[in-house]
Amino acid sequence: MEWVKQRKLPPCEAIRNGDQPCHDMDDLWDALHSTYNSASGHEYDASVLDELPNEPVREWADFLEHELLSALKGCSNSSAPGPDHVTWVHLKELLKDKHVLVLFIVLANACLWVGHWPCIFKESLSVIVPKLNKPSYAVPKAFRPIVLLITFGKLIEKMIANRIQFDAVKHDIFHPNQLGRIHQRSTEDAGLILTHLVRAGWVKGLQTSALAFDIQCSMAARSLSTNTYTMRPGY
Repeated sequence: MEWVKQRKLPPCEAIRNGDQPCHDMDDLWDALHSTYNSASGHEYDASVLDELPNEPVREWADFLEHELLSALKGCSNSSAPGPDHVTWVHLKELLKDKHVLVLFIVLANACLWVGHWPCIFKESLSVIVPKLNKPSYAVPKAFRPIVLLITFGKLIEKMIANRIQFDAVKHDIFHPNQLGRIHQRSTEDAGLILTHLVRAGWVKGLQTSALAFDIQCSMAARSLSTNTYTMRPGY
């Protein structure tokens, strides 16, 4: 079978910054830094947040065991570990112990009640990996930077994100058409919504056009490409 054979490694070539090849670490750092942080220092307008109404502050409810286990269940065992070299496999084995599970929940709740994020959770390891199936690896855009965090801190962040997302959906904060990274709003849901709009236009004798944006964020750098599609009856 093809998938058990040895992979052919991509040819090695020097990364170029413009027309100049990067032969030392300083040149390579300048090339990658200018690519992934091209928007660093740009001004932004935060006045759009002034239109949001102020809601009453409510107390934060403590994390429960099922929240932790639910967040841990969705973590991939093949994910690369952070600087502590603790993988999700290690964490899943540790949290099988009831005493360790209780201590971890106490730690997570203490971070929220005290309002302090331990320094160990802020440690990270940045790694630049090549993107797959690129015709050339001589340009910095053919690589992707990833940040490896401490696994314990990532699990607490996952619980916080799940809690915030639940409250946002409950109180109708998300836009109805926002489907990415939201539970129970999958790609199939987006397809059903688009199909409904197209067929509703057909019933009225109209032609439906869809404007699709492919937004790619690499650190602070952003690139935008736009495609326009026209749906006619019979397609």
